[in-house]
Amino acid sequence: MDNQDHQKERKPLLYIQTANHVMEEIRKRKLQSHDLVPSEGEIAKLYGVSRMTAKLALQILEKKGIVYRHARRGTFISADYQHTHSGEQMLEKVIEEKKPIRRIALVIPNMDDYIGRIITSVEKEAREANCHLLIRMTWDKEDESICLQELYDDQVEGIILYPRGSTQCSEKVLELSLLNYPLVIIDRIFREVQIDCVYHDHYQGAYKTTQYLIEKGHQEIGYLSMAFDGVTSREDRYRGYLQAMLDHDLPVNSRNIYLSCSEDYMHQLNAPNVQLASFLGNNSALTAVVCADDYIAASCLYTAISMQILVPDHLSIIGFTDIQLASLLPVPLTTARQATEKLGQAAVQRVVKRMDNSRERALTIKIDTTIVERSSVRPNVIK
Repeated sequence: MDNQDHQKERKPLLYIQTANHVMEEIRKRKLQSHDLVPSEGEIAKLYGVSRMTAKLALQILEKKGIVYRHARRGTFISADYQHTHSGEQMLEKVIEEKKPIRRIALVIPNMDDYIGRIITSVEKEAREANCHLLIRMTWDKEDESICLQELYDDQVEGIILYPRGSTQCSEKVLELSLLNYPLVIIDRIFREVQIDCVYHDHYQGAYKTTQYLIEKGHQEIGYLSMAFDGVTSREDRYRGYLQAMLDHDLPVNSRNIYLSCSEDYMHQLNAPNVQLASFLGNNSALTAVVCADDYIAASCLYTAISMQILVPDHLSIIGFTDIQLASLLPVPLTTARQATEKLGQAAVQRVVKRMDNSRERALTIKIDTTIVERSSVRPNVIK
């Protein structure tokens, strides 16, 4: 059964179904104004539901003015019900106003400050969209595929996926896409397949940070990144740096660019990084450096401090993402902030739209970044 068929066959919640049954009983018994309606206990026995479900069903009918309740006496048909309402029309309105809550899932690769903020924004928007949010954390790429299949098999209506450092679309993602299943990718873009993606405009963000340094008078501007390994966000940030330099007629010196930072520094950010120490030692003319993310920027900052390079007096450093650590460094980091609230909102809105129309054309939605000014950048006075 595809997702559209599943949506069509979804039944109203149990207490709404029970309210329907009570209305049928009212019509069958031809009850008139002030006639006694079956009690909660009777309803529970008649339809095999709990007393709580029976109570909720009667509350719906009371709210709609179909019945009224009298303490210790029971529930009765409203005085003006026969004159102002059609039972069937009334029930249709009840069902329209109380739509079933749909389930969506957010699949994440790990938990850090950035992803935590994404979860918060997705949860908030999911509630606004009358959706329950399920969260699954994956351990590796194989487990990611298993999670996606389990959620699909469990008839979860839509999935928002933060891929595990994916360099290309996995077979499971491709399979779900071909089924027109509502799946939205966040923080990545897969160019080889038509699929909904919501991600930050990494190109424009890096362009802005580089331009920001140029406007502060910097010309010898370096660039630091982990290896691209097919990760589009890293590629886009580097292209943004290059384009900003070219647009401002500044030479792009390959000596000022290091694109092979290993991830070893992640285990101890406040320790000197051998790779970065070599890079900074061989590029004494640099007055500023653009870092592909805040973790590299933090490692660069601690490495500079260990080499007695004053930040920002001798070297300005700018990061990307605005993780919580950025404001807590010895020199608070100027960085490009990725608006997680907008990312979460757009992802939920997109997956809900897909759930309503699974055959709509796939979209790529870019979320803009803003620069957060702190203390790691200062103007460069050209002598």
